[in-house]
Amino acid sequence: MAAHAPASASGFDPELLRRYDRPGPRYTSYPTAPQFRTDFPLESLRARALESNAQLPARALSLYVHIPFCASPCFYCGCNRIITRDLVRGEHYVEQLLAELNLVAPWFEAGRPVTQLHLGGGTPNFLSPRALERLIRGIGARLATSSADTRDFSVELDPRFVTEEHLAVLGALGFNRASLGVQDFAPEVQQAIHRTQSIEQTLAAIESCRRYGLRSVNVDLIYGLPRQRPEGFARTLEALRAARPERFAIYGYAHLPQNFKAQRRIRAGELPDAAARLALLALAIETLTARGYAHIGLDHFALPEDELAVALRRGTLQRNFMGYTTHADCDLLALGVSAISHIGSCFSQSLRELPAWERALAAHRVPLWRGLELDADDLLRAELIQQVMCRGAIDVRAFEERFGIEFEAYFASSLPRLAALEADGLLVRDARQLRATPAGRFLLRNIAMCFDRYLEAAPEAAAPKRYSQAL
Repeated sequence: MAAHAPASASGFDPELLRRYDRPGPRYTSYPTAPQFRTDFPLESLRARALESNAQLPARALSLYVHIPFCASPCFYCGCNRIITRDLVRGEHYVEQLLAELNLVAPWFEAGRPVTQLHLGGGTPNFLSPRALERLIRGIGARLATSSADTRDFSVELDPRFVTEEHLAVLGALGFNRASLGVQDFAPEVQQAIHRTQSIEQTLAAIESCRRYGLRSVNVDLIYGLPRQRPEGFARTLEALRAARPERFAIYGYAHLPQNFKAQRRIRAGELPDAAARLALLALAIETLTARGYAHIGLDHFALPEDELAVALRRGTLQRNFMGYTTHADCDLLALGVSAISHIGSCFSQSLRELPAWERALAAHRVPLWRGLELDADDLLRAELIQQVMCRGAIDVRAFEERFGIEFEAYFASSLPRLAALEADGLLVRDARQLRATPAGRFLLRNIAMCFDRYLEAAPEAAAPKRYSQAL
């Protein structure tokens, strides 16, 4: 099925969207992480890896490595991170990551190429250039890292702490994409979130990335932060005009102080209300689409020639724990504290706390915390939700043929939940297809939620504590 055109700013109806702005999963996986079970056996994970080798011995691997350390706390952050300025901890952590890889690398055929590698955090450039080089060369000694031009080797960078030496090493190691955190340049917002970052150092970091061969640069912005105003956010967008990053991610701030201790430093009274949040999002959408960026989905934008925009047009866009991607049709192996793997038909997550993770490795045990073996219904719904999130549409007839079902009968309990979306013009549905309208593409999470059988069983009261707002 051909991909549908990306949404334009003309589809943004604040009053309508506000009615649907409720908590829900981001669907970087289905089932989502709250469904993972602590009694998930390690043998199931190993079995799925060996099974994948047998079925698709040349299938590519995607590797995610979580670096939890940060030199300074950002109050908005909901990531699993550790605040420290002790660089020796980073050196030690690299050795532990390689020890973890020693335990799981034998599960995979030696010839399976790592075509996607992502360093996330935390702050990956907390590691010294020497430690980064040790890590990547260590991975290459244990797995077949790709040298093809089509590889996607990416890293999250904090412009406040990245150095020329960091970027020189990353470029020499084959990294070709970087994601830089900005959030907002407005001084009053930076003060409220405890992240002071100048325009000059950010633009210099973008320029240096390109100079050392990181050809695609993504910039992360956040709307809904304390003290944030449209005029300040507009200046942030304007300040980035000359750099013209290949991608933007415009995330909505999720204020969940009951889950994230650092967020308790943010004053709830300084947060913009729902109408103001939507105004900030509308401003970003209008500004970026006017400058030629394609709206990929949810909160992602890319220049037309960027790989994400090309994948959207071709209908090959994918979504996984790293967000929108062109390489998600791989087994995903994740290393580090709290990292989540997706191998074959199972998900698994490593221990979240560093001391427990370290103890497991010291005992030569895979640091497994929890996971889930997907049943036939999970796999079917996962594919449907993937199509909703990446294409904004479902080809009903093709879906029926692939899974051997009668769509209306199989989803008899799900389809009535689409009625309100359809009545409000957010969704078009007939016997052949289900398709989000331009306005509906801002609410892909809401459409996907209609098919989530775990949400049907979960009490609605639990959602605000577990998930961020849809917008």
